[in-house]
Amino acid sequence: MTTPNETLRAVRLGLRLSQDEFAKRLRAVGTEQGEPNEASKRLVQRWESGEVRVPRPVYVRALEAATKLPVDRLGFDSAQLPSGVTRDGTGGYDMASSEPGVPVQAAPAPVGEDYSGVWLSRYEFYSSSRDGTFTGLHHVILTQHGNRITGQSLPGASSNPDSPLSLDLTSDRNIVTGTWVEQTAQDGYYQGARYHGAIQLLVDPTGRRMSGKWVGFGKEFDVNTGPWELRLLDKSTAVDVIAKYSTAPVE
Repeated sequence: MTTPNETLRAVRLGLRLSQDEFAKRLRAVGTEQGEPNEASKRLVQRWESGEVRVPRPVYVRALEAATKLPVDRLGFDSAQLPSGVTRDGTGGYDMASSEPGVPVQAAPAPVGEDYSGVWLSRYEFYSSSRDGTFTGLHHVILTQHGNRITGQSLPGASSNPDSPLSLDLTSDRNIVTGTWVEQTAQDGYYQGARYHGAIQLLVDPTGRRMSGKWVGFGKEFDVNTGPWELRLLDKSTAVDVIAKYSTAPVE
């Protein structure tokens, strides 16, 4: 029985791409890099279903360029590869597809609960230019492998239109620490500005709520901070659940 690659699917959804559109982007990236590939919707389906656990090196490079993430954070797995496989694929093959493989470091065992699921993200920030405190809301999908947690906002699931959020977190029992990045809308108040910073959250005993603080730089290079909270909405990441929460959240 294969295990679906929920991480890759979450990253793709965070990019707001269908499987076919994702394949087209991989082909375009390959052409730009001078290394054409034959990525297709069917290939993306095989990755996400877990039928192919490790892509060929040409696809590894395209995936990393298209997602801006290293392949070991895209949910791929090297458990079926023989030892001695190098970065360029020599010495090993993907047993599920008979294709050259690449090494992926196995994730450490989880320390604490698995926090995968759909969550409501809520943070507050002070705007000096508008002289007021505002709230940012996103429906995000968290996917955990070992103690690493990847978070992506769902398509259309932001209180500010077209303002995708991504999280790169590490859990240590009931403490979650990491970084965040938000790309604001081109036609919004912040005119496409990209903000990023750090975040630390404490998970409550139920495992259904995380609360803490974020820190980041403002437009004038001043250090800002404020409260941040994540509340669990659904442990499932099934297609119908994702569709349900791919809408703008409300308080």
